Amino acid sequence: MIEKVLIANRGEIALRIQRACRELGIKTVAVHSDADRDLKHVLLADESVCIGPAPSRDSYLHIPSIISAAEVTDTVAIHPGYGFLSENADFAERVERSGFIFIGPKPETIRLMGDKVSAIRAMKQAGVPCVPGSDGPLDSNTKRTLELAREIGYPVIIKAAGGGGGRGMRVVHSDATLLNAISLTKAEAGAAFGNDVVYMEKYLENPRHIEFQVLADNYGNAIHLGERDCSMQRRHQKVLEEAPAPGITDEQRNFIGIRCAEACSTLGYRGVGTFEFLYQDGEFYFIEMNTRIQVEHPVTEMITGVDILKEQILVASGERLRYSQDDIVLRGHAIECRLNAEHPETFMPSPGRIEDFHAPGGPGVRLDTHIYSGYVVPPYYDSMIGKLIAHGEDRHSALSRMCNALRETVIEGIHTNIPLQRQILKDAAFQQGGANIHYLEKKLGM
Repeated sequence: MIEKVLIANRGEIALRIQRACRELGIKTVAVHSDADRDLKHVLLADESVCIGPAPSRDSYLHIPSIISAAEVTDTVAIHPGYGFLSENADFAERVERSGFIFIGPKPETIRLMGDKVSAIRAMKQAGVPCVPGSDGPLDSNTKRTLELAREIGYPVIIKAAGGGGGRGMRVVHSDATLLNAISLTKAEAGAAFGNDVVYMEKYLENPRHIEFQVLADNYGNAIHLGERDCSMQRRHQKVLEEAPAPGITDEQRNFIGIRCAEACSTLGYRGVGTFEFLYQDGEFYFIEMNTRIQVEHPVTEMITGVDILKEQILVASGERLRYSQDDIVLRGHAIECRLNAEHPETFMPSPGRIEDFHAPGGPGVRLDTHIYSGYVVPPYYDSMIGKLIAHGEDRHSALSRMCNALRETVIEGIHTNIPLQRQILKDAAFQQGGANIHYLEKKLGM
């Protein structure tokens, strides 16, 4: 068993990792910026190290400082959480070269799946269904590019191979704008990601966003934990997630889930991961794989009873998976609302002191958060301050419990998006289930 873990992250996910380590009897080291001395997990850690000033580039993204902190504290392993350096293959490589265990996939796997073109090729070879597209980078042969777009059928979408989070993509509806769109996307991708490779896919106009959670060990064993529906999005950022996805049959779940698990075995994948799909007209189309723990992992934990963080750490320790596919049974329904420190109508960030905080309770309610009364939300990082999860015997019960939990949640002194989450839960289309990824933005008039 790993004896000590350095948590290379902040906020609620850092606290979540710390709790999992404590349950496993593992000591924790919290690294933090100058602005984060009062984070809950920092105050509760066995050891803490300040790694730099507030800006992320000088602290949470500064690899030498993190490695140095691991060295001076005799750390055994480093957990990257999500965001920051969690999908940075160079960081994972540096961690392992320095003699530490990286709690995540192998660097070469992160690199493979981080490039959307190579990821799609790997998935096709593994039998995972993909969106019709260019099957590789677009080159300078403009005639062939125009022919390809017509073969795929407009509208098409141009995507940056190194992009993510909704960045580096452009929808094209005709020949007239295709070449200019490619040039613009290449320029933006080069500036934003240091990689100007772009590719083309069929643009699905009304899809849902459905993703499958996987677990894999170092010995070729891999399973899936079912799917999540993450279609409630604003500017390609998820707002609310649920599991299982409404309307997905057991046959569909098993068909795609087993292929995801088999792909992990084929790739030699280790740890946790998420296969993301667009779903339209009864068909799944792979778009990317996230090689890290997801923000929305709690809904899967609630319906499977599997502690995904603990399994991730155990796999990194060299243990075999403790579950087979037959052990995974989905029970009930779970919904997660992301709680952000932002104005619910303008979406402007709302940093500041939390004057009063009261957590909700009751059966099936879980709140993952690092905030407390008197905590000051800094202006330097992502605005998410917590995740509220409700589980029930069915979707109706989970919705009712979430509505009650949002009513009970008190966060005063700053603005939050709780009013928006209440609005979504009351919406008739959401209550019916199966809304597409564009629904929320259209509802908000964006």
